[in-house]
Order: sequence, then structure tokens, then C-alpha cells
Amino acid sequence: MVAPHYVEDDPPDADAAELVRRHAEGKARSVHVDGRLTLGVDTTVVLDGRVYGKARDSEEARQMLNELSGRTHAVLSGLCLLGAGEEIIVHERTEVTFRLLSSELVSFYVASREWEGRAGAYAIQGLGGRLVERIEGDYLNVVGLPGALLVTLLERLAPRLLVSTGPTTSETPG
Repeated sequence: MVAPHYVEDDPPDADAAELVRRHAEGKARSVHVDGRLTLGVDTTVVLDGRVYGKARDSEEARQMLNELSGRTHAVLSGLCLLGAGEEIIVHERTEVTFRLLSSELVSFYVASREWEGRAGAYAIQGLGGRLVERIEGDYLNVVGLPGALLVTLLERLAPRLLVSTGPTTSETPG
């Protein structure tokens, strides 16, 4: 994995699908090497047409969580694959419904600092799982990498990457 050399710009009124695709492409292009397969991904949260990027500080994180409380929002991830003579830029959408959050739970979560660097100020795979009532769609997309979409694209572009190179049953120590 290589950190991208790309600066994100998340205007709150941007078209979220276009935004995550553009960011995913920018990240991938910033580190792409000819002859290699490069993956770029970007994730954001959208509620009522407003893009919720990464909170700048604990107060903004608290505000985001309170706005998401008891409501259903969308998590969109853009995915860009470059290489193998192709360029694919797509996105995935998952619906996430938050529980009605108490001020104590919001304070606890903000104090954990898990929200830092996370779109919508939460991480479903950690303590942020306590905030969620249900999801509709790809859980891995909410984590930040739309797994089913990625596997589908790799089957088309680079199927050899999906072949196991581990020991076969007859080679497994008994």
C-alpha cells in the first residue's frame, strides 16, 4: 500500500457520487505506475443532500453525530482501478440507519477519538458499531472498501489476483 499524493476537497453541497469517484481517481493516479494495477478508494457520508466528510475537530464530530442520530444516511464509496489496459471508476452506495443517540453516547464516542479521519465522524467496524441500528447494502462499503464491487471488478480485470496460492488440501500438514 502506498499513501496517495492527493488533496481532497469536500464541499458540503457537492454531488456525492461524483465527488467520491473523483477522489478515488485522484488518489489512484497520484501513485499509479505503468504496468501495475492501482486501486484508489474514497468514502463519504450523505444526509439530505449534504456531504459529511471528515470532522475537523471534536465539536464538528459531535454536531455530525447528532445530525445523523435516529436517521438513515447514505455511505458512498468511489473506487478507481487503473491498469491492465483499462480504467474503471465506479461507486457503491449503502444505507445506514443510526439509533437515536443519547448525549452521553455521543460524548463517549467523541472522547474515544475514533471519529478522527472518518467520513461522517464514525467507524462502524469499531466503537461506532454501537451507533448503528441497521444497514442495507455492503457492510464493507461502510468500513471504506466496497468488497463485493472490488471482487467483481478484479474478476474481470485481474482474475489471477483472486486465485489462492496457499497449500492445497493434500499439502496441508495433518
